[in-house]
Amino acid sequence: MVGYLVGARLAGVVSTSREASLRRYRLFAARDPRALLGIDPVGAWRQRDLVELMADRCGVSADPRYVTGPDVIDPWRTLTALDAFADRLAEAARKGSPVVIGTGHPRRLLGFYAALADALSAAGCTVLTPAQGRRVDITTRFGLRTYNLDYVRGVALVREPGGERPGREPGAHTHSPLPVRTLLAGAAEAGGALPELVIGDHGWVCGAGQLGFEAIGLADADDPALFVGEAEGTVSLVVPLDDGARSDYYLPLTRYVLKRACLSQ
Repeated sequence: MVGYLVGARLAGVVSTSREASLRRYRLFAARDPRALLGIDPVGAWRQRDLVELMADRCGVSADPRYVTGPDVIDPWRTLTALDAFADRLAEAARKGSPVVIGTGHPRRLLGFYAALADALSAAGCTVLTPAQGRRVDITTRFGLRTYNLDYVRGVALVREPGGERPGREPGAHTHSPLPVRTLLAGAAEAGGALPELVIGDHGWVCGAGQLGFEAIGLADADDPALFVGEAEGTVSLVVPLDDGARSDYYLPLTRYVLKRACLSQ
């Protein structure tokens, strides 16, 4: 698996640039909501602290003089975290835990998460889908945009009103924690089950973790919020890997995780 991760550039030298990572670290250190992803950090977390944390948790260069070029994710750290991720899925399956699965990368990661949803559902877990269609207003660099909460094969995402565009996977790219907050509020209002585990990325993990739900997920080298959340105990587990690769590149990861979790179908 390590060889595959490096060959597909999901780990090793990845497409995320050092410039992009450092820019996000600066935003996080300045407490910019675009980088916090719903996390309310306890620590001060200066930029140099974040570089050290990401070097430890993700494998990026700890050299402050390295400011340009490709970033790096340690594939062994990725594999270790993938194993722990699979083990947590296996635990949820054994208990029949209600789960929520959501993504801010539907064009890239929908297939990965949908396979998890299918397998967990088949194992007896309830994959929750509350508040479908509910409006979510998210501030973007283009101004305030309105989206609707939706589900595809049990995976929560947001998309622009007006339906799916032909030839495109439904769903918008977002870092916002507002979708998961909307989902969880809808579940509470309906009086139904609340998730014992939230699986996803970006604001789905950080937003749920900050509200006290156990949350695990994937994060790139320029996503310090999830790793800060993990370090401070807000987020339970983070798998470091490039989250912007072609969707089919994640298929071997899907098979690996489901096989280790004894959820292969």
